[in-house]
Amino acid sequence: MATYDFVFSSLGLDDWCSEGKSDAPMSMAQLLSKTKGEEATATSVWDLPFPSMDALHKSCSAFPQSRDLTKGLEEGFLAIKDSLSIILDPITQPLSWALDGTLYAMLSAPWWIVIPVLLAVVFLVSKSWKLVAFVAISFFTLAFIDYYEYAMQTLAIIFVCALICVLFGVPIGIAMSRSDMMQRMTIPVLDMLQTLPPFVYLIPLIFLFSVTESKLYGIAIILYAIVPVIRLTNLGIRLVDKEVIEAADAYGMTPRQKLFKVQIPLALPNIMAGVNQTIMMSLAMVVIASLVSAPGLGVLVLRGIRNLELGVGLVSGLGIVVLAVILDRVTKASLARINAAQKQ
Repeated sequence: MATYDFVFSSLGLDDWCSEGKSDAPMSMAQLLSKTKGEEATATSVWDLPFPSMDALHKSCSAFPQSRDLTKGLEEGFLAIKDSLSIILDPITQPLSWALDGTLYAMLSAPWWIVIPVLLAVVFLVSKSWKLVAFVAISFFTLAFIDYYEYAMQTLAIIFVCALICVLFGVPIGIAMSRSDMMQRMTIPVLDMLQTLPPFVYLIPLIFLFSVTESKLYGIAIILYAIVPVIRLTNLGIRLVDKEVIEAADAYGMTPRQKLFKVQIPLALPNIMAGVNQTIMMSLAMVVIASLVSAPGLGVLVLRGIRNLELGVGLVSGLGIVVLAVILDRVTKASLARINAAQKQ
């Protein structure tokens, strides 16, 4: 007699429970548990198990087990997989084109064009020769140890994914700042995206898309990294001084004019901070996405783990750190320039 037999007996479900009994021989796990006495009724409150699905199943064979729940979720997802793929494939195909095109451009162009262009962008953003020198030394060091191609692949992926995060995240943040209802609806989704383990993003995408498609890891990176720019755009616009908004209203500005001429310029430091965090999270996810064919330095990290190549793993990890420092310094330098311009 199992522990929770009295529950089903008191509810008059004995006949229903007996219908679920199986005449098949017991499995090895059941035989072992029976031998150890695990199926015996609890003799005291201290030994009383939690009434979980598996514990109730022992008392009523018709009651579903926890594995039935997970199997049902899997079967339900697989049932709608083809329909989802038909809808999502054409929508997400431009992402594959953007990733493949950027990777091709970065790798096909010679190093003596790519590196000067990147240094010019750094100077235009930061106006700092010290930062340009640091970036140049970092790139030449990575190229000297034959990690140039991997570093450019990582940068290309981050550039595309971070740009898409900004293009979608900033408008979503603006919509949240203009509507409390939108904010209440979006925050639970952002909380879920922010707390979901990175590896979990890959599980449904593997079933929906081919591992050879760039959009597989691109979508995972975007979903993981888009949260900060949405949150900080919303926060930045909501923190704009109400007196400034009242002055804009007094000048007869339309909502569109207030947004582009007052709110966004004043919220730009917060928005840029969100962009900085989005880039950092994109870089972190690129390493994990190497599990599903994402190119770049993450491939070398994965190789170091799989083959126990300590040197490869450490050097590629340090390469990722160097890229992270470069991206962080460049975005913070641009943020400092924005703050200085606003103070003037």
